[in-house]
Amino acid sequence: MNSAKTQLSVAIAGVSLAITLAGCSGGSSSSSTPASAASGSAGVSASASAASTAFTPDVQAQLQKALDDVRVKFKAPGVLAGVWTNNGEWIGISGVAKAGTTQPPTPDDHTRIGSITKTMTATVILQLIEAGKLSFDDVVDKYVPGMPNGSTATIKNLLEMQSGIPSYTADPANVNVWAADPTKAFTPQQLVDSVKTTPAMFAPGTNMFYSNTNYVLLGMIIEKVTGRPIVENFSERLFKPLGMNQSSVPGTSTDLPSPYWSGISTQADPNGTIKNATNWNPSFAFTAGEVISTLGDLHTWGVALGTGKGILKPETQQLRVDSVKSTVGMNTPDYSYGMGVVNLNGWLGHTGEIPGYNTILNYQPATGTTVVVMVNSDITVPANPTPEVPRPAAPAVAGFEGIAKVLSAAGSPSPSPSAS
Repeated sequence: MNSAKTQLSVAIAGVSLAITLAGCSGGSSSSSTPASAASGSAGVSASASAASTAFTPDVQAQLQKALDDVRVKFKAPGVLAGVWTNNGEWIGISGVAKAGTTQPPTPDDHTRIGSITKTMTATVILQLIEAGKLSFDDVVDKYVPGMPNGSTATIKNLLEMQSGIPSYTADPANVNVWAADPTKAFTPQQLVDSVKTTPAMFAPGTNMFYSNTNYVLLGMIIEKVTGRPIVENFSERLFKPLGMNQSSVPGTSTDLPSPYWSGISTQADPNGTIKNATNWNPSFAFTAGEVISTLGDLHTWGVALGTGKGILKPETQQLRVDSVKSTVGMNTPDYSYGMGVVNLNGWLGHTGEIPGYNTILNYQPATGTTVVVMVNSDITVPANPTPEVPRPAAPAVAGFEGIAKVLSAAGSPSPSPSAS
């Protein structure tokens, strides 16, 4: 990344867990999938709508077309999406749940959500700060000694991607170790140890760089302060209180709960061969990107993330919302990274990429609208880089942009075109 503008664009696009490796997921099946199967085979296209009082048949058709267009453009097996407003909802389905089959996706299918996990990690940290067990000003060395900038970078710096601590997924050596065996399990300590001898990128608080190390460190801090594993912290503090019964932390397990859809990826292959990445090991992501969820649970989480209801005190939620007003680096009113949340011109949320899967979750406080787009592929479409579009387009992000345009034309505000 040659500029903070590019760094922020990558953060908003949700490039989570590696160089091209946006995340890292599970492990037992890595069989090759024919490239032709990535188009979605039979190309099932179905729209399941419920209480769509907010959407006319014409708007619903346009929303469906946005999904179908993304599936075709990115040659993805399938796309799932949901739009929820105060007046109704729309659920869209396009393609198949597994490349090479005719099995359609369902809203109940489990998926790997990648860096949307960061929004959950940040929330637990904020809860611990509310409880007086942590402070924004605590330095990293207090909990995980020996990191670059460890004596000066604070928890607040970690939350806002302003620590200057390098990302372990930006090191080709680390990525090569993972790529040699995507089923391999990693410990959080192994992940952060890999950058301990790497020089800090900048003084804490002076710039913004999207580093997955920040959120692995936050997860380690959660476990150290609470004395409990992440799976228990997320379950007791987030999933159970919000009724997110289909969300889970897999740890080193490569399995997904049933039903689930299968994801494809070209990562971990020097020749770009399309592979089934469904069961690659998610431990390379830890609290930067390992959570599994469903469309409905992500809707629930989107509302909680955007409003704070059920997870944070109003004053803490306001601090989080205000954090996206940061002007550090190239943070702007249109694009900015706050405390585990991205501002995309008034939409609050995050994108998640992990091999085989690409997801985006956004909540618009001005209208109370939640949008979730899930794709069972992380394969991008090549682009000619420009300052505005510095990286290839990601499928879920493209799906969100298409939906946002339809909502805008129907009378709901939409974001500026994303940098992906």
